[in-house]
Amino acid sequence: QVQLVESGGELVQAGDSLKLSCIASGRTDTVYAMAWFRQTPGKDREFVAAVGRDIVTTRIADSVKGRFAIFRTYARNMAYLQMNNLAPEDTALYYCAADSDLTTAPPFQANEYDYWGQGTQVAVSS
Repeated sequence: QVQLVESGGELVQAGDSLKLSCIASGRTDTVYAMAWFRQTPGKDREFVAAVGRDIVTTRIADSVKGRFAIFRTYARNMAYLQMNNLAPEDTALYYCAADSDLTTAPPFQANEYDYWGQGTQVAVSS
């Protein structure tokens, strides 16, 4: 089993930057891709970014490309989401996810991920 804990969410103003952190514990040797998703009330969970076990291969959603970046530590047990130039539409509950399946590229579908954190709230005021 793998446990994920997110942190870093808070209330910020439009244009600000924020960095979210996700730490994995437990059987981290079984974790391949790590990703960030976000969700607002009444909507499906939305893919934001993912990084592979090689810590180099990444996927970024078009909606945040150029503003957000995902990083993963060499030890592979932590992932970060750097969010720049935040906008009110980025307001959401942000989840960290981990995938235990070996894939050539980190998935962007939520149902590909096996482990989820509890989420950290990001609110952006205009």
